[in-house]
Amino acid sequence: MKVTVVGAGAVGATCADNIARKELCEELVMLDIKEGITEGKAMDFMQSAALLGSDTKIIGSTNDYKKTAGSNVVVITSGIPRKPGMTREELIGINAGIVKGVTTNILEHSPDAIIIVISNPMDTMTYLALKSSGLSKNRIIGMGGLLDSSRFKYFLSTAMQCSAHDLQAVVIGGHGDTTMIPLTRLATYNGTPVSNMLDDATLKQVAADTMVGGATLTKLLGTSAWYAPGAAGATLVEAIVRDEKKLIPCCVMLDGEYGQKDICMGVPVVIGKNGWEKIIDFKLNEEEQAAFNKSAEAVRTMNGALEGLK
Repeated sequence: MKVTVVGAGAVGATCADNIARKELCEELVMLDIKEGITEGKAMDFMQSAALLGSDTKIIGSTNDYKKTAGSNVVVITSGIPRKPGMTREELIGINAGIVKGVTTNILEHSPDAIIIVISNPMDTMTYLALKSSGLSKNRIIGMGGLLDSSRFKYFLSTAMQCSAHDLQAVVIGGHGDTTMIPLTRLATYNGTPVSNMLDDATLKQVAADTMVGGATLTKLLGTSAWYAPGAAGATLVEAIVRDEKKLIPCCVMLDGEYGQKDICMGVPVVIGKNGWEKIIDFKLNEEEQAAFNKSAEAVRTMNGALEGLK
């Protein structure tokens, strides 16, 4: 099994670190355009192997896609990070060219790869990767919903003073501050609805905190977060390479599901060795469906910016 992580910044390096620690592949390639950065980080990782008990072989590559040949899974993190005050929409002009170029180069050497997109704006970059690659839709997966759901669980666990591991909580819709939809109605604590334990005002606050979770961290850190995004990327890799059939909220191409077509958005999907294998219908109520439709309108607006870049 071979995995490539494109982009060796904070998110990419954290993702690679998680993949190596879990020994999800025999060979892990890190690729970046910055001279020496991946070679140095690969060496640093390999020097930690004896301490961590990992036997994963890690290779650094400065923009040499030949070293990525034969990759089973590729994680794309490349692109500039969001800065304080910058919206995901403002990233499109820069990151679209990067993601399209990376996708083309990766598939030249790994035509059978499953691609995980982390680059922002994630919904639009996932759509671009799919449309520009011509791949079957199950082989392109946007990571955002998994990250947003982990943040949702964090805020719920804080409000409930419980372990996040005991919570089932899903965020669907677009991966944006105003487009994501934390499904508070369906969130449970070991099978019990969290609404039995938290009042409506608290649940609304948890949802609001979740929606600005990324922006809050960007304001505090001065750049995008990296620990949770990197861990989320590695979690998706694990579900694929171990064929776990896990139900994970991810950004995928919709063809009538949840009332939408020709758009990549976050919905609950089963992840296994073939990429995303099926979409699960959560039977949204009228209010949730209306929010999903509104989210879709916003994502389509972002996607429309791609037309002006051609």
